[in-house]
Amino acid sequence: MTQLLQDPHSVREEREKVLEVAIGREVRAFRKQQGITVAELSKLTDLSIGMLSKIENGNTSPSLTTLQTLANALSVPLTAFFKGYEEKREALHTKAGQGLEIERAGTRAGHQYSLLGHIGSNSSGVIVEPYLITLSTESDTFKTFQHDGIEMIYMLEGKVDYLHGSEIYPLEPGDTLFFDADAPHGPERLVELPTRYLSVICYPQQKKG
Repeated sequence: MTQLLQDPHSVREEREKVLEVAIGREVRAFRKQQGITVAELSKLTDLSIGMLSKIENGNTSPSLTTLQTLANALSVPLTAFFKGYEEKREALHTKAGQGLEIERAGTRAGHQYSLLGHIGSNSSGVIVEPYLITLSTESDTFKTFQHDGIEMIYMLEGKVDYLHGSEIYPLEPGDTLFFDADAPHGPERLVELPTRYLSVICYPQQKKG
């Protein structure tokens, strides 16, 4: 049995929701960005290593005077420490039948793509695009998709022989195919129509500048 590194159903400790943790994470991030050790920051601020450790771990509530001292030592504005706490977390709810109908590069006749949601630049550094794909009786078969990232297909209806690289995978309702999207992939043979499946594509967002 494969052991997951993260529990998808875990709930963060209550303390991780508070301001102290958000501030601590920003202090640590700015310190590491500048290549400064905790001991070096201690000398720059006259704060003890123990106190700095408590601040970075969110185990204490630093005063405004302490935060200003840290801001001066790290050459950042005081408000920078509150960025993570104020950051907006997005969620998109798409009702049935309301996905955005789009045309993707390489789209063939009879292939309907519904984009179920899209969140652009975000703190995770990852872009995720979920599609509901429907193949009708007029659908062409092809194997031209090839793009960056990881893709997951979950079959909802119908049957299809799906090509990935040099391998063909027979997919039917309930099946999942998870693969490196850099290899050529796409429906090779439409076995039972209509066919519907979820396609979730994940790739790193481009860095600015």
